[in-house]
This record gives sequence, C-alpha cells and structure tokens, in this order.
Amino acid sequence: MDYGIISEINRDSVPRVWQSLIPVYKLPADTDLKDYQPAQPGVYKIIDSAVVFTPDTPFINGKTYFMRYYKFDEGHSTMDFLKGSSRLRNVPYDDLIFKQ
Repeated sequence: MDYGIISEINRDSVPRVWQSLIPVYKLPADTDLKDYQPAQPGVYKIIDSAVVFTPDTPFINGKTYFMRYYKFDEGHSTMDFLKGSSRLRNVPYDDLIFKQ
C-alpha cells in the first residue's frame, strides 16, 4: 500500500482497522472453509513503510496461516471501504499463505 494511505489509516481511532483491511487467519484442513475462519487476534504496527502483524499467541510450528490482501487498486480504493461506499466482499483479493 502507498505510504500516505498507511499513515492515514494508522491515525484512525477505530479499533481493529488493520485487522479488517489485512486480516490473518489459520488455514483450516478443509480449505473450502477458509472464508469462515475467525481472524487471528494480534497487534498491527507500522515500521518504516510496512505493516507488521504480531499475533497475540505465537504461531504454531507446522501450522499454515494466510493473510488476505485486498486489492483496492482494482476499481476500489481503501477510502471507499473506510467511508462505507464499498464492501470487502466486492473487492478482489489474494490470499498470501505462510507456514510457521
């Protein structure tokens, strides 16, 4: 994301704004159910121009997780979502999968 957008969102006083924009989830064994997983709780911080996520409880070795990255540059902007004129279900996304 653009640094200006990151800075603006970071000043937002709404709790969990980062979790709603770039949530992290545990990948279920049945990947057809991944859209129904609760977001992994944790803290989001801005370091330089990156958003860094630290989970409330450490990631488990051998488990797979994913971060959902919404592509706001494809017809929707981050501000559209924050203003409520766009819904995340209508925004294209990529799931970035990682393993601890």
